[in-house]
Amino acid sequence: MLSSYARKEWSTILAIGLMLSMTFAVVGWWWLVAVVALPTIALLLFFRDPQRRTPTERGVMVSPADGHISSIHRVDHFEPFGEPAVCVRVFLSVLDVHVNRSPCHSRVVSLAYQPGEHRNALLAEASLVNESNLIVLRHPTSDKPIAAVKQIAGLIARRIVCGVKVGQILQRGQRIGLIKFGSTTELYVPESLQPQVLVEKGQKVRGGETALIRAAQPASEVTTYGSTPSQSASSSGQA
Repeated sequence: MLSSYARKEWSTILAIGLMLSMTFAVVGWWWLVAVVALPTIALLLFFRDPQRRTPTERGVMVSPADGHISSIHRVDHFEPFGEPAVCVRVFLSVLDVHVNRSPCHSRVVSLAYQPGEHRNALLAEASLVNESNLIVLRHPTSDKPIAAVKQIAGLIARRIVCGVKVGQILQRGQRIGLIKFGSTTELYVPESLQPQVLVEKGQKVRGGETALIRAAQPASEVTTYGSTPSQSASSSGQA
């Protein structure tokens, strides 16, 4: 399945690839058909959107992106929470799935897009100076801050797509957007929730599937039940 967040891009790539392949096939240049087919398939894979089996354990927050853990650190004061926070940073290479997902059952309370530079997303300062979009999440009933997801453009990525709006209720593992090509996605959790990090730096993770953090208190205030793959697909409006 290809992501609806990049329908324009993959439709254009597919159309051009098919047109060129058919033209070369008509004139009998079969070797050029293969030359066109390989990069076309490679480009389409950038926009793949696989189904994921989301954990249902209470208190668990899943990875908001595919990639590997590039940093686990404490932020002394995270303004959207008004308190310290734990940050788990996921670096997405050009080979990873680029769809972002909600870490937990929550309500979107704010979206903050920030234009900026396009430095290598592996650099620590990229989080501060690169183009980014911050999605702040609260508990859907208690209104307690529970998480924030920051989409950060990288050296190659030049467009951030946010597929949610303020006031929207999200399920754990639900698709929330996409960063085109290599990038970074960060998960912030308030320190008051006593987050226990379940991954290590360098570990490979899968968006919507790998448990990143377990919030120790109180579980009922952090997240409810996770969604199944079919629920995630229907919630995000994708076929």
